[in-house]
This record gives sequence, C-alpha cells and structure tokens, in this order.
Amino acid sequence: QVQLVESGGGLVQPGGSLKLSCAASGSIFSINAMGWYRQAPGKQRELVAVITSGGVTKYADSVKGRFTISRDNAKNTVYLQMNNLKPEDTAVYNCNADGKQTENGNPWDRWGQGTQVTVSS
Repeated sequence: QVQLVESGGGLVQPGGSLKLSCAASGSIFSINAMGWYRQAPGKQRELVAVITSGGVTKYADSVKGRFTISRDNAKNTVYLQMNNLKPEDTAVYNCNADGKQTENGNPWDRWGQGTQVTVSS
C-alpha cells in the first residue's frame, strides 16, 4: 500500500507564508507527477500546482508568482511554498501522486487526507 501524509497547514494573516509538505510512503518503485489541489467551501476542487518526475511545473493562474512547488525525490516528498497569501487562498489543500509499486507495473494513484489553510486577519 502507498500512503500520502500532508502537513503544514494552518491560520495565517493576509500577506503571510506557509509551506505544505506531502510525503509518500509504502511500497513505491517510482513516482510520476506530484501535485497540490484545493477545494474551498461551495467550490469545486481545482489544481493549484503540479510537478513531474523530471521537474517540470505547472501552476494555476491565480497562484503564479506567489506559490512554488518542489519535490525531493530521495524523500518521496512534494512541497508547496505559499507566499503573499490572500483570503481567497483559504481552502482544504490535498496532495496527489501516482506511480508504480514495481518495475513491471502495479500502478497506484493516491490522495492525501487534506490540510486546512485559512488566510484571515
């Protein structure tokens, strides 16, 4: 089994910063893309940022220039550095990753449990 465990959410004032982490553990041979999604109350889940195994990144327009996604392949961990946070960034943030359990197959796709980010004065 493969699990994703997130950490780093919390309450922050507008203009502040937070860094989220998501660590994958279990029977992992390889990890492809790792990404962060968010869902605000009454809204659909949206992609925030994603990073491929080769380090190619993609961001939602609303976070470009403020958020940075990175990964540590040795630790099977993806990070989301969030700067200049705004009230509209308030949401539950989930990480997602997919990969293989063995060299020949056993694909997996997992979601983390979610971490609350609240931006408020």
